[in-house]
Amino acid sequence: MQHYKTSLADEAATLALGKSFAHCLRAGLIIYLNGDLGAGKTALTRAILHASGYVGTVKSPTYTLAEPYQISVQGNRIKLMHFDLYRLRSPDEFTEAGFRDEINTETICIIEWPDKADGVLPLPDIQIDITILDEGRDVDIRAHTDKGESSLSQLRFAPNL
Repeated sequence: MQHYKTSLADEAATLALGKSFAHCLRAGLIIYLNGDLGAGKTALTRAILHASGYVGTVKSPTYTLAEPYQISVQGNRIKLMHFDLYRLRSPDEFTEAGFRDEINTETICIIEWPDKADGVLPLPDIQIDITILDEGRDVDIRAHTDKGESSLSQLRFAPNL
């Protein structure tokens, strides 16, 4: 399966990665975002959304747990759900909130803190792990499904863009 590693020197590099990653999106993708608090998960999501045509404010769904967005993917309007499960007390809360209905073949789901809903979430198509360094971030992106493999094969990113 596709595996991509890179280092990001600063927020500008994170935004550039998000812009590049937006070209990989397709309906139905499930993307896990892992990283400590402050790693840049929401900043990366914001960059992906803006590069996909969303022009409004992108806020972290830390308290609402989920925020829906309409974006453009290959000329089509697609719903993207941004989940932040940090405040989930148990995996059952994800199901009880009706969020499982958002995981379908039409909606792109970006899920921060997916471990909080372990056992309830399906396998991700793509997993992005962000590690905080003394200077910058390391990013490890892995495809886990054929759909993820196909999408990730479209990634064209050079960190010093």
